Amino acid sequence: MAENEHLNRAATDFIWNIVEIHSQLEGIHKSWALRLGISEPQWLILMAIDELDKGRGISGVEVANKLRIDPAFVTNQTKKLEQMEFLTRTTSPDDARYLQISLTQRARAEITTLSATRDALNSTMFGGLDQESLDYLNKRLSSIAKNSRLASQKLSIGLL
Repeated sequence: MAENEHLNRAATDFIWNIVEIHSQLEGIHKSWALRLGISEPQWLILMAIDELDKGRGISGVEVANKLRIDPAFVTNQTKKLEQMEFLTRTTSPDDARYLQISLTQRARAEITTLSATRDALNSTMFGGLDQESLDYLNKRLSSIAKNSRLASQKLSIGLL
């Protein structure tokens, strides 16, 4: 088999593995969301806020960028999550045109309650990989993600 064929086979196998991982993660996220009585996208929004917020709140645009989704969708869903008392939206002290989004104590308590199960899931999913291996894998995946965005852009404008 030629080198290009090996590369194409490896790339195809990689893509199908990512599809499988994505499918499994989607199921896990749906399970977490069900436990809280919210949708999977709402769960992901809560997780993004939890990761990004350093104590001052974050903007909906930051959440949208993290999740690679439309900011208008984030606005719509954060309003619903605020009504459900999972987060607060306050006017930014730096610019009154923007809202700062933060998790409520209720949301933090729910996430903490789920953390033991999340730790067990992570141990199962990443069993056999040490910290160094995960760091290496994350660096490579980050590079592939960046390159896939570039490839997608090239494809959309007809350069590929």
